[in-house]
Amino acid sequence: MLSILAFSTACHLLAALMPPGSGFYSWHVILFLGRVDGVRIVIADCSVDYEGRLRAHLPRATRLLMVKNDGSVLIHSDGGSYKPLNWMSPPCSLLVADYDEIPDSTREDLDTDVQQLWTVQAAKSDDRLLIRVYEVIHEHAHDLGVDPGLIKDGVEADLQRLLAEQIETLGKGYSLVRREYPTAIGPVDIMARDSNGISIAVELKRVGDIDGVEQLTRYLDLLNRDPRLAPVKGVFAAQKIKPQARTLAEDRGIRCISLDYDAMRGIDDAADRLF
Repeated sequence: MLSILAFSTACHLLAALMPPGSGFYSWHVILFLGRVDGVRIVIADCSVDYEGRLRAHLPRATRLLMVKNDGSVLIHSDGGSYKPLNWMSPPCSLLVADYDEIPDSTREDLDTDVQQLWTVQAAKSDDRLLIRVYEVIHEHAHDLGVDPGLIKDGVEADLQRLLAEQIETLGKGYSLVRREYPTAIGPVDIMARDSNGISIAVELKRVGDIDGVEQLTRYLDLLNRDPRLAPVKGVFAAQKIKPQARTLAEDRGIRCISLDYDAMRGIDDAADRLF
């Protein structure tokens, strides 16, 4: 393992120093920094090791490897709904080396039937994914173009628009970063900053339940792995928040806010009510 890590680190340093077209590596050995040309889908027999804040191992199995246009790399199985087994968020680099391009000293730590070694290295931390590919079953790349983002219907769409326009509903000094903030596991309804410049991820629901809290928790776990954003705090906002959802959210350090839809639309002023 140490020699594999040493080799992958050296490759990233050398590849970064080499000018484009230098012939240092063939195209099959790729360096992705930032955006790539389209999404790349690979179905492969592979094993995966993650090293960083902790260590995790995925034993050999057939999986879906996805390299997205923003540079993120995701590893999926045929289960677990939309959540990947593991992933690396941008900014990161991806280096793919064929077996015969790996030095003998590194090959000694690999199974003899490994065809490729993928190294995914975070740009601003020591987080690293090592993907050993034993067989590429299918591979395809396609440029999806610019996505218009999720268009929501009804009350939730209005709540998102209104809260973005009235962002200080969350607190004095809050500012809007953007609606539908993109992540590798789906868009966050609203990304904002508080008066101290701390990133705030907002999940909006008409009726806030436990599933909504779990969804926001997944976003926070992912966003807090990005050193450009961390620390990221969460706000769970809804017209009505169920007691169990409020308890779970507050236990996880997520702030809950009840939104008055009519007041935000300007057709009802809570201050004028008698009761």
